[in-house]
Amino acid sequence: MSNITYILKRLKSMDKKAMMEKINSIHQKTNMSKFAIFMDMQKCARRYGAGYMDYDLFEMYNLTDEQRDTYLTRGRNNSLVTKYCDLDYLHYFQNKDEFNTIFQDYLKRDWIKVKGTDKEKIINFMKKHSTFMAKPIDGGCGKGIEKINTNDYASLEEAYKYLNKEENNFELEEVIQQHPEVSRIYPDAINTVRVVTIITTKDGKSVLMLPKEERKNVELQTHIIAAFFRIGNGKRFVDNFNSGGMAAPVDVNTGIVEKVAIDKQKNVYEKHPQTGERIVGFQFPYWKEAINLCKEASKKIPEMGYVGWDVAFTPEGPLFVEANEFPGHDIYQLPVHTPDKIGMMPKFDFSNQ
Repeated sequence: MSNITYILKRLKSMDKKAMMEKINSIHQKTNMSKFAIFMDMQKCARRYGAGYMDYDLFEMYNLTDEQRDTYLTRGRNNSLVTKYCDLDYLHYFQNKDEFNTIFQDYLKRDWIKVKGTDKEKIINFMKKHSTFMAKPIDGGCGKGIEKINTNDYASLEEAYKYLNKEENNFELEEVIQQHPEVSRIYPDAINTVRVVTIITTKDGKSVLMLPKEERKNVELQTHIIAAFFRIGNGKRFVDNFNSGGMAAPVDVNTGIVEKVAIDKQKNVYEKHPQTGERIVGFQFPYWKEAINLCKEASKKIPEMGYVGWDVAFTPEGPLFVEANEFPGHDIYQLPVHTPDKIGMMPKFDFSNQ
């Protein structure tokens, strides 16, 4: 396919208005011509699988071709998912009730699905937990989550009617009690650490390269690719980077926050703007236990070899909030966290490990 044909094909599918907004913004920052920015965007899309959002977010206009080639872009992330994950197993992570069933031992809290469950069991759950989280079974990015207090309803019967509405598809979870040290940073959300894992065979190959009958018996190793602190900031209940939160890298070996936090608008924070608590240098409690939790869970479904685990910290230890079959790529290599301008891709080379 020629360059012109490729560009024309991409133009048909992209949000041209949003792309032009990015081009105009970059033009004002760099004085590059808009046409040059556009052509460079297309080059990065073709060579590195970077869309215009990646191009702007990672400031690829400031990178050499060699540096650009080290970045985990959306296109490359999608390729890693298909390399390490059997798509027939995605549903175990996409549906919260299926995930909770398989990873019950790692949740360490009560939960129950509403649809298809006896009314009496739902009522008993609410009697035990007057406040709980209601999460859409197939939701993501913190969207649609509600914190329910049964005292806000005339009766448990009324609360049940709301939860069981046709348009709702909730699973209910006991509220997580956050560790006081983590809560001190920001108390109005469960602030988690996203731990990204890859599992491979001992020789660094994807499990999917093996026949299905051999996958359960082969010796596997877990690689910790990244760990990022995800912190709430004004939007109650959620810490998601795409829902108003911020992110900061954590040293995988020590559990210490290494660098400043940043939000999607590229504002940086050494301290939390609402609590004044220092983020840089924060030491997570139970860090070794959290890493071991992820390593153990990563081998539970070998066919899902590339996962992002959202770990919360309680006074009793770490637990999973959820896990992501598409671990994302945007928060792990932002310019403020990559002064050497080297991205994530070298961490996926397991040939010498």
